[in-house]
Amino acid sequence: MKKKKPNKLKILNDPIYGFIQIPNTLIFDIIEHPYFQRLRRIAQMGFSSLVYPGANHTRFHHAIGCMHLMQKAVRVLRFKQIEISKEEENALCIAILLHDIGHGAFSHALENSIVNGISHEEISLKFMKDLNNEFGGKLSLAIQIFEGKYPRKFLCQLISSQLDIDRLDYLRRDSFYTGVTEGNISSDRLITMMNVKNDELVIEQKGIYSVEKFLIARRLMYWQVYLHKTGLVAENILVNILKRAKELAEKGEELYASSAFTYFLKNQITSNNFSENTLQQFAKLDDFDILSAIKEWTNHSDKVLSLLSQMIVNRKLLKIEIQKNEFSEEKVTKIKTKFAKKLDITAEELKYFVFTREIRNQAYQSEKPVFILSKKGKLKDIAKASDQLNLQALTKPVIKHFICYPK
Repeated sequence: MKKKKPNKLKILNDPIYGFIQIPNTLIFDIIEHPYFQRLRRIAQMGFSSLVYPGANHTRFHHAIGCMHLMQKAVRVLRFKQIEISKEEENALCIAILLHDIGHGAFSHALENSIVNGISHEEISLKFMKDLNNEFGGKLSLAIQIFEGKYPRKFLCQLISSQLDIDRLDYLRRDSFYTGVTEGNISSDRLITMMNVKNDELVIEQKGIYSVEKFLIARRLMYWQVYLHKTGLVAENILVNILKRAKELAEKGEELYASSAFTYFLKNQITSNNFSENTLQQFAKLDDFDILSAIKEWTNHSDKVLSLLSQMIVNRKLLKIEIQKNEFSEEKVTKIKTKFAKKLDITAEELKYFVFTREIRNQAYQSEKPVFILSKKGKLKDIAKASDQLNLQALTKPVIKHFICYPK
């Protein structure tokens, strides 16, 4: 009897877009790969579920959604007589599918804690090159587009720009799972209004209001969701837990952790020593490793590590104050003095419980404009083409300062 070949042209059911088709066997095999399956175990929004209980969706959901929107964008552009070859379409789908594959556990929270001086985009590229070797060079064009080195600029802009496929999915998806309706953009309409002029990805004039809504939705989602005060506190506590754990591990202290997590606790990883072995260890690390270790560390003999871990596990977080101006040295010193006595810890240990940071939100970067294509074929920056006065205001970065301390 002949061995039956597996059906690789599967259909997935997505709660936002409905049925999503996997376009070919190569993409199916990439999705099946352990590197990609790891994304099922990485939350898209870190600790946002402590604020919005429904926000438990993963990087896997997001990547599949992006692939679906990319297929739609290619169909729309082809309908408008923009030539996109079958190879380019496939490369676009692969590039957007793998654009987040280098995210570490809890996404942005641990980006500068587990490894230093290397961004998740650089790690994504390392994964893509590794997969390219495994798949006999079939990802070469996708890598070229991902790096922005492909001569057709608009294809690179679909992967990374101010109105890219990544943003069109995550805003709508994060809005859906958090229940924050302000982020519910019409990705369908924005894609339908896409066009290409002078090798630049543009939006047709009748889509101008959809772009305005997209930019304002992005601003609101940052303040209401991504930079929500509770999420900020949890994220910073997590970073401090990791710093403390690394400090203890370097002193030779035994810490409960998975083998992959132990590797990153005991070694200082930078872009210079990020080897093939490091990549394999990184591929084994996900949210589960971090959470299981933190649960165990609630009983650790080190007071700092134990208290911080309890805060995350029991959701008894630090208090946070946010304001426009920096906090005065006088106020910070007063708070530090109060809690050094109360917690009975040293000044060195206190930095884990009392700290100041800043957050920044810039909804629109005028140096990488979104162009509106007028009916006469002229291109105009959305900030100038729009009659919404506050779009100009969105180009200015808003910086806020916060202080965290025990309740």
